[in-house]
Amino acid sequence: MPPVHTGAPVIPGASTASSPAPEPHSPGRPGYRRMSLALFAAGLATFALLYSTQALLPAISDDLGVTAGQASWTVSAATGALALFVLPLSALSERFGRTRMMTWSMAVAVGVALLIPFAPNLEWLVVLRAVQGAAIAGIPASAMAYLAEEVRPSALVAAIGLFVAGNSIGGMSGRLVTGWAAQLGGWRVGLAAVAVMALVCAVTFLVMLPRARFFRPASLNPRAVGRTVAGHLRDPLLLRLYGIGALFMTVFGAVYTVIGYRLVDEPFSLGQGVIGSIFLIYLVGTVSSAAAGKLVARTGRRGALYLAVTTTALGLLLSLSDSLATVVLGLVLITAGFFAGHAVASAAVSRTAKTGRAQASALYQSAYYLGSSAGGTLGALAYHEAGWAATVAIALLAVLGVVSITLYGTHAARAQRRVPASAAGALTGLRFRRRQPLLVFRAFNTENEVR
Repeated sequence: MPPVHTGAPVIPGASTASSPAPEPHSPGRPGYRRMSLALFAAGLATFALLYSTQALLPAISDDLGVTAGQASWTVSAATGALALFVLPLSALSERFGRTRMMTWSMAVAVGVALLIPFAPNLEWLVVLRAVQGAAIAGIPASAMAYLAEEVRPSALVAAIGLFVAGNSIGGMSGRLVTGWAAQLGGWRVGLAAVAVMALVCAVTFLVMLPRARFFRPASLNPRAVGRTVAGHLRDPLLLRLYGIGALFMTVFGAVYTVIGYRLVDEPFSLGQGVIGSIFLIYLVGTVSSAAAGKLVARTGRRGALYLAVTTTALGLLLSLSDSLATVVLGLVLITAGFFAGHAVASAAVSRTAKTGRAQASALYQSAYYLGSSAGGTLGALAYHEAGWAATVAIALLAVLGVVSITLYGTHAARAQRRVPASAAGALTGLRFRRRQPLLVFRAFNTENEVR
């Protein structure tokens, strides 16, 4: 008679007389392939849904008779709700399990997606999008924790890379599918098409995802979570990294929320399908984020950030042109700079937090998506009042904010290096040596910094 699985968590290294101890997933094994495909599908579905209305904003404005700023709330409501719910849902996954949290989040997000095309007006559309964003919040942090627990450490970076690739491709394909489907049958058809695509991905996720073998449930202790979060929020370096993530995403949210309106208007007058195809530029971001590690190795983290903001600023200036080719080149540079900066900042968060990494990452994601929400709304309002140049001005202010934070971090790092070890004392000196390699703004390309 086969053994009955009780669903109890399996502790790594434990063994029984009847079965060998389970091993973490590693490349080449069937479980690793199934897990990679499942999480790639999850990333593709959730990010296709999260930004599904972004390429359709001009069509939504025309059909519902609303301004760009009002229509932009269909994007900002989803990203804002994700930002608010990612931390509490990541805490719930510690108690109830990563796979259960991802499954319920996926089910609710796809279920709402199937209702959204029937929204009777803008108000209902915004409400449904907010519910969808809150549901999606349960996936990113849970997926990262699931991978960290179930995958062999030497294969973890590659596994996370596949999930992030699903995010990027999902964000791109969702806009592409909705754009061309909307050109054929209107924005409601576009949203229905991406909902069906997400449903297929959700089924793939449920069928392919291996059960968790190393998850150990933790008790829900709001006070302990609160202390961990408060500790992260008192860390100056983490606060700077959260600020950088939020400001980079403000740029990205403003540009990609409004670009459809600009390309619909004169002198471009592009169709909805062609505008959706503009989001193929996201592939540039996939490449630049993957190359961020090599960039840090050559220039250091601070140098990589400066290069990212310079590239982004140059792209913003080029996008002011009335030449379509020059605008596309500007979007390429904006996308490359954004993804490189985001990769550098998010990686630094994971290395900086010594405890409560899930909460530290969740706080970064909260800041990141709040930046997206603010950028989309402010960029659309600026465009409605004064055109594309005003949107670019908002984005350049955010870029200036990244530069200011980076310069401040550089000053703080130099000041810390000037503190004599004898004056700092043994305990302070220990803290200095522990945190020094994690300073994201250091000028020196040392071995510790590359790590």
